[in-house]
Amino acid sequence: MKRFFIIPILFSTILLSSTITIAIAANLSYVMVPLKKAFNKMHPNINVRVIRGSSGKLTSQIRHLAPYDIFLSANIEYPQKLYEENLTLFKPMVYASGALAIFSNKEQKIDHNLAFLTHDTIEKIAIANPKTAPYGVASKQALKNAKLYDMLENKLVYGESISQTIIYATSIADAGIISKSSLYAPQMLHYKEGVQWVDVDTALYTPIKQAMVIAKHTQYKKEAKAFYDFMLSSKAIKILKKFGYKVL
Repeated sequence: MKRFFIIPILFSTILLSSTITIAIAANLSYVMVPLKKAFNKMHPNINVRVIRGSSGKLTSQIRHLAPYDIFLSANIEYPQKLYEENLTLFKPMVYASGALAIFSNKEQKIDHNLAFLTHDTIEKIAIANPKTAPYGVASKQALKNAKLYDMLENKLVYGESISQTIIYATSIADAGIISKSSLYAPQMLHYKEGVQWVDVDTALYTPIKQAMVIAKHTQYKKEAKAFYDFMLSSKAIKILKKFGYKVL
Protein backbone atom coordinates (compact mmCIF):
# COMPACT_ATOMS: atom_id res chain seq x y z
CA MET A 1 0.00 0.00 0.00
CA LYS A 2 2.89 2.40 0.67
CA ARG A 3 3.72 2.71 -3.05
CA PHE A 4 0.29 4.17 -3.78
CA PHE A 5 0.88 7.06 -1.36
CA ILE A 6 4.33 8.03 -2.62
CA ILE A 7 3.27 8.94 -6.17
CA PRO A 8 0.52 11.46 -5.19
CA ILE A 9 2.87 13.10 -2.69
CA LEU A 10 5.61 13.57 -5.28
CA PHE A 11 3.11 14.79 -7.84
CA SER A 12 1.66 17.37 -5.45
CA THR A 13 5.19 18.63 -4.66
CA ILE A 14 5.83 19.21 -8.36
CA LEU A 15 2.56 21.08 -8.68
CA LEU A 16 3.43 23.36 -5.77
CA SER A 17 6.77 24.47 -7.22
CA SER A 18 7.03 27.77 -9.09
CA THR A 19 9.74 29.26 -11.28
CA ILE A 20 10.66 32.93 -11.12
CA THR A 21 12.91 34.64 -13.63
CA ILE A 22 15.46 37.11 -12.32
CA ALA A 23 17.17 39.54 -14.68
CA ILE A 24 20.57 40.44 -13.26
CA ALA A 25 23.28 42.90 -14.16
CA ALA A 26 26.33 41.06 -15.45
CA ASN A 27 28.50 42.00 -12.44
CA LEU A 28 26.29 39.69 -10.34
CA SER A 29 27.04 36.61 -12.43
CA TYR A 30 29.49 35.09 -9.96
CA VAL A 31 27.82 36.02 -6.68
CA MET A 32 24.45 34.82 -7.94
CA VAL A 33 25.61 31.20 -7.71
CA PRO A 34 25.88 31.15 -3.89
CA LEU A 35 22.92 33.54 -3.55
CA LYS A 36 20.69 31.22 -5.54
CA LYS A 37 21.90 28.20 -3.57
CA ALA A 38 21.17 29.89 -0.23
CA PHE A 39 17.74 31.02 -1.39
CA ASN A 40 16.81 27.52 -2.58
CA LYS A 41 17.68 26.10 0.84
CA MET A 42 15.18 28.51 2.39
CA HIS A 43 12.56 28.15 -0.38
CA PRO A 44 12.93 24.70 -1.98
CA ASN A 45 9.64 25.05 -3.87
CA ILE A 46 10.69 28.23 -5.69
CA ASN A 47 12.91 27.61 -8.69
CA VAL A 48 15.10 30.47 -9.88
CA ARG A 49 15.93 31.10 -13.51
CA VAL A 50 18.62 33.72 -14.12
CA ILE A 51 19.02 35.96 -17.17
CA ARG A 52 22.06 38.21 -17.22
CA GLY A 53 23.00 41.19 -19.35
CA SER A 54 23.81 44.88 -19.26
CA SER A 55 21.43 46.87 -17.09
CA GLY A 56 20.49 49.12 -20.01
CA LYS A 57 19.45 46.25 -22.27
CA LEU A 58 17.56 44.47 -19.49
CA THR A 59 15.68 47.70 -18.79
CA SER A 60 14.69 47.94 -22.44
CA GLN A 61 13.48 44.34 -22.39
CA ILE A 62 11.35 44.96 -19.28
CA ARG A 63 9.78 47.94 -21.03
CA HIS A 64 8.73 45.49 -23.72
CA LEU A 65 7.28 43.20 -21.03
CA ALA A 66 9.97 40.53 -21.10
CA PRO A 67 8.90 37.76 -18.69
CA TYR A 68 11.19 38.84 -15.85
CA ASP A 69 9.85 38.87 -12.30
CA ILE A 70 12.71 40.72 -10.59
CA PHE A 71 15.38 43.04 -11.93
CA LEU A 72 18.69 43.40 -10.08
CA SER A 73 20.39 46.36 -11.70
CA ALA A 74 23.99 47.59 -11.50
CA ASN A 75 22.73 51.06 -10.60
CA ILE A 76 19.64 52.78 -9.21
CA GLU A 77 18.92 54.95 -12.25
CA TYR A 78 17.54 52.22 -14.53
CA PRO A 79 15.15 50.77 -11.90
CA GLN A 80 14.09 54.31 -10.99
CA LYS A 81 13.11 54.96 -14.61
CA LEU A 82 11.03 51.77 -14.68
CA TYR A 83 9.33 52.83 -11.44
CA GLU A 84 8.53 56.26 -12.87
CA GLU A 85 7.05 54.54 -15.92
CA ASN A 86 4.75 52.53 -13.61
CA LEU A 87 6.39 49.22 -14.56
CA THR A 88 7.36 48.09 -11.05
CA LEU A 89 5.48 47.19 -7.87
CA PHE A 90 7.71 49.21 -5.54
CA LYS A 91 10.32 51.95 -5.55
CA PRO A 92 13.88 50.74 -6.21
CA MET A 93 15.63 49.28 -3.20
CA VAL A 94 19.42 49.42 -2.93
CA TYR A 95 20.78 45.99 -2.02
CA ALA A 96 24.53 46.67 -2.36
CA SER A 97 27.18 49.04 -3.66
CA GLY A 98 29.71 47.86 -6.21
CA ALA A 99 33.30 48.95 -6.73
CA LEU A 100 35.81 49.16 -9.57
CA ALA A 101 39.16 47.42 -9.81
CA ILE A 102 42.01 48.06 -12.21
CA PHE A 103 43.24 44.75 -13.59
CA SER A 104 46.00 43.24 -15.72
CA ASN A 105 46.60 39.56 -16.35
CA LYS A 106 50.32 40.35 -16.30
CA GLU A 107 52.25 41.17 -13.15
CA GLN A 108 52.77 44.93 -13.16
CA LYS A 109 53.16 47.84 -10.80
CA ILE A 110 49.50 48.86 -10.69
CA ASP A 111 48.36 52.02 -8.95
CA HIS A 112 45.00 53.12 -7.57
CA ASN A 113 44.87 56.31 -9.64
CA LEU A 114 45.11 54.52 -13.05
CA ALA A 115 48.35 56.23 -14.07
CA PHE A 116 50.00 52.96 -15.13
CA LEU A 117 47.53 52.81 -18.03
CA THR A 118 49.62 55.47 -19.79
CA HIS A 119 52.62 53.12 -20.12
CA ASP A 120 53.69 52.26 -23.66
CA THR A 121 53.18 48.54 -22.92
CA ILE A 122 49.43 49.12 -22.45
CA GLU A 123 47.92 49.14 -25.95
CA LYS A 124 44.36 47.99 -25.22
CA ILE A 125 42.25 48.79 -22.16
CA ALA A 126 38.93 47.01 -21.62
CA ILE A 127 36.00 48.85 -20.03
CA ALA A 128 32.26 48.26 -20.11
CA ASN A 129 30.21 50.28 -22.57
CA PRO A 130 29.03 53.45 -20.77
CA LYS A 131 25.90 53.53 -22.97
CA THR A 132 24.46 50.34 -21.49
CA ALA A 133 26.50 49.34 -18.43
CA PRO A 134 26.66 51.35 -15.17
CA TYR A 135 30.15 50.00 -14.50
CA GLY A 136 31.12 51.50 -17.84
CA VAL A 137 29.74 54.87 -16.74
CA ALA A 138 31.80 54.66 -13.55
CA SER A 139 34.92 53.58 -15.47
CA LYS A 140 34.67 56.50 -17.88
CA GLN A 141 34.07 58.86 -14.98
CA ALA A 142 37.17 57.54 -13.18
CA LEU A 143 39.31 58.05 -16.28
CA LYS A 144 37.97 61.58 -16.75
CA ASN A 145 38.53 62.52 -13.12
CA ALA A 146 42.06 61.11 -13.32
CA LYS A 147 42.62 63.41 -16.34
CA LEU A 148 43.41 60.37 -18.51
CA TYR A 149 40.34 59.84 -20.67
CA ASP A 150 41.35 62.02 -23.63
CA MET A 151 44.83 60.52 -23.62
CA LEU A 152 43.59 56.91 -23.48
CA GLU A 153 40.34 57.03 -25.48
CA ASN A 154 41.91 55.43 -28.57
CA LYS A 155 43.10 52.48 -26.48
CA LEU A 156 39.69 51.64 -25.07
CA VAL A 157 37.98 48.37 -26.00
CA TYR A 158 34.31 48.23 -24.95
CA GLY A 159 32.51 45.21 -23.58
CA GLU A 160 28.73 45.11 -23.97
CA SER A 161 28.49 44.22 -20.27
CA ILE A 162 30.94 43.98 -17.40
CA SER A 163 31.16 40.19 -17.87
CA GLN A 164 32.22 40.64 -21.49
CA THR A 165 34.68 43.30 -20.32
CA ILE A 166 36.24 40.78 -17.95
CA ILE A 167 36.66 38.35 -20.84
CA TYR A 168 38.41 41.06 -22.85
CA ALA A 169 40.58 42.10 -19.89
CA THR A 170 41.77 38.54 -19.34
CA SER A 171 42.43 37.84 -23.02
CA ILE A 172 42.79 40.44 -25.78
CA ALA A 173 43.47 43.55 -23.66
CA ASP A 174 46.57 44.53 -21.71
CA ALA A 175 44.49 45.91 -18.85
CA GLY A 176 40.92 46.59 -17.86
CA ILE A 177 38.67 48.38 -15.43
CA ILE A 178 36.35 45.71 -14.08
CA SER A 179 33.99 45.01 -11.19
CA LYS A 180 35.84 44.22 -7.98
CA SER A 181 33.28 41.51 -7.20
CA SER A 182 34.40 39.43 -10.18
CA LEU A 183 37.83 38.97 -8.61
CA TYR A 184 36.28 36.94 -5.78
CA ALA A 185 34.91 34.31 -8.13
CA PRO A 186 36.68 30.92 -7.85
CA GLN A 187 38.03 31.16 -11.40
CA MET A 188 39.58 34.59 -10.70
CA LEU A 189 41.15 33.98 -7.30
CA HIS A 190 44.56 33.16 -8.76
CA TYR A 191 45.01 36.82 -9.71
CA LYS A 192 46.91 38.55 -6.90
CA GLU A 193 45.83 41.79 -5.29
CA GLY A 194 48.57 44.41 -5.49
CA VAL A 195 50.24 42.55 -8.35
CA GLN A 196 47.56 42.03 -10.98
CA TRP A 197 44.75 44.14 -9.53
CA VAL A 198 44.00 46.92 -7.05
CA ASP A 199 40.95 48.95 -6.14
CA VAL A 200 40.35 52.05 -8.21
CA ASP A 201 40.48 55.12 -5.96
CA THR A 202 36.83 55.60 -4.92
CA ALA A 203 37.31 59.37 -5.05
CA LEU A 204 37.46 59.08 -8.86
CA TYR A 205 33.88 57.86 -9.36
CA THR A 206 30.41 58.10 -7.90
CA PRO A 207 29.48 55.14 -5.67
CA ILE A 208 27.81 52.38 -7.70
CA LYS A 209 24.55 51.87 -5.81
CA GLN A 210 22.87 48.74 -7.12
CA ALA A 211 19.09 48.52 -6.79
CA MET A 212 16.31 46.02 -7.44
CA VAL A 213 12.65 46.13 -8.37
CA ILE A 214 9.82 43.66 -8.90
CA ALA A 215 8.24 43.88 -12.35
CA LYS A 216 4.61 44.93 -12.22
CA HIS A 217 3.62 42.31 -14.80
CA THR A 218 4.94 39.39 -12.73
CA GLN A 219 2.58 36.45 -12.30
CA TYR A 220 4.47 35.30 -9.21
CA LYS A 221 4.23 38.24 -6.79
CA LYS A 222 4.52 36.13 -3.64
CA GLU A 223 7.53 34.19 -4.92
CA ALA A 224 9.21 37.31 -6.33
CA LYS A 225 8.73 39.09 -2.99
CA ALA A 226 10.36 36.13 -1.25
CA PHE A 227 13.54 36.60 -3.30
CA TYR A 228 13.34 40.38 -2.91
CA ASP A 229 13.22 39.98 0.88
CA PHE A 230 16.00 37.41 0.78
CA MET A 231 18.33 39.91 -0.95
CA LEU A 232 17.94 42.16 2.10
CA SER A 233 18.49 39.36 4.61
CA SER A 234 21.59 38.82 6.75
CA LYS A 235 22.36 35.64 4.79
CA ALA A 236 22.46 37.47 1.43
CA ILE A 237 24.37 40.39 2.92
CA LYS A 238 27.06 38.03 4.19
CA ILE A 239 27.44 36.50 0.72
CA LEU A 240 27.54 39.89 -1.01
CA LYS A 241 30.25 41.14 1.35
CA LYS A 242 32.29 38.01 0.70
CA PHE A 243 32.32 39.00 -2.99
CA GLY A 244 33.59 42.52 -2.35
CA TYR A 245 30.28 44.41 -2.30
CA LYS A 246 29.56 47.06 0.29
CA VAL A 247 26.27 46.58 2.13
CA LEU A 248 24.87 48.86 4.82
